[in-house]
Amino acid sequence: MNGMKEKIIGFIWQHTLLLLSMYFMTFGVALCVRSNLGSGVISSIPMSFSLAGEVGLAPGLTIGNYTNIMNVILVVAQILVLRKRFEPIQLFQLLIGFVFGCLLDLNMWITSLFSTYQAIPGQIIAQFMGATILGCAVAIEIRCGSVTMPGEGIQVAISRVSGKPFPLVKITVDTILVVLAVISGFYFFGKWPWTVVGPGTLFAMFYVGYVVKLVNPHLEWFDRLLDYRPGFRRYIYGLARYIYPKKEG
Repeated sequence: MNGMKEKIIGFIWQHTLLLLSMYFMTFGVALCVRSNLGSGVISSIPMSFSLAGEVGLAPGLTIGNYTNIMNVILVVAQILVLRKRFEPIQLFQLLIGFVFGCLLDLNMWITSLFSTYQAIPGQIIAQFMGATILGCAVAIEIRCGSVTMPGEGIQVAISRVSGKPFPLVKITVDTILVVLAVISGFYFFGKWPWTVVGPGTLFAMFYVGYVVKLVNPHLEWFDRLLDYRPGFRRYIYGLARYIYPKKEG
């Protein structure tokens, strides 16, 4: 009974931390979108359709709604690629993807409260801060050890079936998503959608991965936090000592 209780508490704690990491991921994505220098790869297509919806050229859904639709398509694509090798637990990606879309809409609203995105300095700062926050949050999200996001799941599935290295598949899939975003921009607006796919998009493609590699070796504290089991008898001070143990001698 105690073992089952421990597993339940561990599962809830793990996904509470995952939820926090997703919040900061979407906050970073929202800042990149608000920079008007180009959104991140995963949000490029939803942003293009969302902008088209604002002028009546597509259904008037939010960027989070379109992200949810794209996540469903990506999970279906995984099923088609993996077929019998698709594990039912991976359907949990749909829930994770839905929460991601809702948090993205929340953070799009929060970032709309600022008014520094029209001047170039403000745009550069927003893009840099957004990509940095996104990279840190992705590094933590990976440490949580739950199912992957749908965008990562399709890359893993293709790599698994094709036998191609994951980094190569990731670059290929990311490139396809960006190309589709550009095509949708020409279809809706008759021109290159610079606010959707711009210099910030290229910057984020490389910089986010760099931040993940830079931050990852310094997340031992998060591993200890992940192993922590919250309870009424533990105080904040005790949690702090658990995360940052005193060094011996």
